[in-house]
Amino acid sequence: MCRSIKTLRPPAIPEKASEEEMRAAALQYVRKVSGFTAPAAHNREVFDDAVEAIAEATRVLLEGLEVRGAPART
Repeated sequence: MCRSIKTLRPPAIPEKASEEEMRAAALQYVRKVSGFTAPAAHNREVFDDAVEAIAEATRVLLEGLEVRGAPART
C-alpha cells in the first residue's frame, strides 16, 4: 500500500494526531488510489472531496480507537 502514510495513533506518535497530519495521510491515500499526484481541473472537485471525506473518517477512527497500554486521552 502507501508506504509514505505513517501511523497516526499512539504509541507511534506521542500525542494526538493533528488535522494537518490526518489530511496529509488522506491526500497520500487519494493520490495512490486515483493514480494522480495532482488532478486535472475537471477532476479537482471530486479529488478534494475525497481527501476531505477520508480525513474526516480518519479523525473519527482515531478518536474512537482504544489502544491498550496507552495513556487515556482527555
